[in-house]
Amino acid sequence: MSNVTALDDEARLVASAQAGDRRAMDRLLRAHQPQIHAVCRRITGNDADALDATQEALVAIVRGLPRFDGRAKFSTWAYRVATNACLDELRRRKRRPIVGLPEHDGATVEPVDHSTPDPGDQVGDRDEIDAALAALAPDFRAAVVLRDLCQLDYAEIAEVLEIPAGTVRSRIARGRAQLADLLRGNQPAADERPTPTP
Repeated sequence: MSNVTALDDEARLVASAQAGDRRAMDRLLRAHQPQIHAVCRRITGNDADALDATQEALVAIVRGLPRFDGRAKFSTWAYRVATNACLDELRRRKRRPIVGLPEHDGATVEPVDHSTPDPGDQVGDRDEIDAALAALAPDFRAAVVLRDLCQLDYAEIAEVLEIPAGTVRSRIARGRAQLADLLRGNQPAADERPTPTP
């Protein structure tokens, strides 16, 4: 199926869902739920918050679909909804720290111990990447995830995050640089970590 045909099918599905077709809505949500959850998992940094943010995003998509005007691709709009749900979840988490667990939003994350990794084990790599992503400022994290996981271009990310494309480039560059440092084990102290600039 060509990309144009897929977009046409999706546009018909969106139109049917907006007209009240529950099966169309269900198909639309099922088609996008895995990508939405993947974005939420990487931005929130843990399964529990990712599930909460995913659920919140899916509910927001259902409620907001009547106002979706089709100027952006549906997936771009869905990523915006999911990213906002994640950032809301991170703000809530910051207000209610969990006793006994490290807070990723301002504390240095302990490196994951993989002293005897299996060479073919991708889970260890994923855990290290997740831990490093969790140590980034949420604005950097969102930009990097949308670019490197979702493969959105700079204009789409600017639309999702509602910021200028130049700011997107800056956040991705700075986020990737910090991520590389963290993955090499060079973790800046919390008070030395740069904060995102709008």
